Amino acid sequence: MARITIIETGHVPRKYRERHGSFPDMFARMVRAADPQSTFDIVSIPDGDALPDPRQVQAILITGAAAGVYDGLDWIAPLEEFVRTAHANRTPMVGVCFGHQLIAQALGGTVRKSDKGWGIGRHVYQVTPNNGVVAGEQLAVACSHQDQVIEAPGDARTILSSDFTPHAGLLYANGTTLSVQPHPEFDADFAHVCCELREGSAPDAVVATAKASLAEPLDSAKLGAAITRFLTRR
Repeated sequence: MARITIIETGHVPRKYRERHGSFPDMFARMVRAADPQSTFDIVSIPDGDALPDPRQVQAILITGAAAGVYDGLDWIAPLEEFVRTAHANRTPMVGVCFGHQLIAQALGGTVRKSDKGWGIGRHVYQVTPNNGVVAGEQLAVACSHQDQVIEAPGDARTILSSDFTPHAGLLYANGTTLSVQPHPEFDADFAHVCCELREGSAPDAVVATAKASLAEPLDSAKLGAAITRFLTRR
């Protein structure tokens, strides 16, 4: 039975939490859809929880957050050190959105606010052939971000990409660290909420296009299953 430690780095806004759950709730649903036997420990940075020893946990999943990895918040540096220790120890680790960017920054990549603006709604990513994690030629997954990995770390291979997000998925050479920019844990309803939350900050046309895109099917379950296999394989 796999035991996954979810590092919660941000909260779902309170008004949406009752219906959609927390980010750890979403990830637990995603993982259990592929592996019903998985169990979870939740470490909530916003709630003041201390980080565990990354050498003493089975697997790690780092969530999204409203923060930027370059914001200089007092918990960013300790989390980066946690990532470096887990990576060196070859503890299975996955980061999503903020988690994707945090892992990249901790391991030598560059993250900043993209001049392409907001990425929201359903985006389609090209899949690098024979990457060993996820099959197929492309994946459609919901996203919600301005920040991006601009330069990937030297030992990371880009396995998901698009014109908007060139480094949307990174697989590290150690074989136990993986990260993705889009959100396989989001269902279409919560992805729509994320579009609504951008009203007034993203251009109206971008928000409208993003909302309309969510009428098309998402491959969230496929990417979620790939992440679950990555975290739970023995």
